[in-house]
Amino acid sequence: METITVNGTTKKERYEDLVPQLKALVSGEADPIANLANVSAALSMAFPEFLWVGFYLMREGELVLGPFQGSVACTRIKLGRGVCGTSASRRESIIVEDVQQFPGHIVCDPASRSEIVVPMSDHARVYGVLDVDSGSIATFDITDRKYLELIVSAIITPMLANGAKN
Repeated sequence: METITVNGTTKKERYEDLVPQLKALVSGEADPIANLANVSAALSMAFPEFLWVGFYLMREGELVLGPFQGSVACTRIKLGRGVCGTSASRRESIIVEDVQQFPGHIVCDPASRSEIVVPMSDHARVYGVLDVDSGSIATFDITDRKYLELIVSAIITPMLANGAKN
């Protein structure tokens, strides 16, 4: 059984505790769904202020719900729609301080107030996105972006090594 321990008190300290453990966890597992499930659970555990943590995976040109922690979510998101679809189509991380101010925001959970989405991609393809929501405005910042991008990079490496498809 795997154990993740996060002792830091600040956001940065919690990420610094978590990232090396997640890298070790995913490097030993070839199955991407298992890795995405464990990463979702670990992020949810380490950051109780996160309302929803999960992945959408690219399937036949749209994002389809993958492993997550949180309430029931939207099942499919078209590229270019909402924060997730926009992040995937631009291949860039997006931080939204107030989702109600984001044009075209897709309301999966009305309790969500801020969001960060990080694409999982190599330079040729997008394989999906990591989506994190909070019930508070302006939860996410450059610290979240930096560390969530490191986590996504750690996830995508074994996926590519095992011939990930989209």
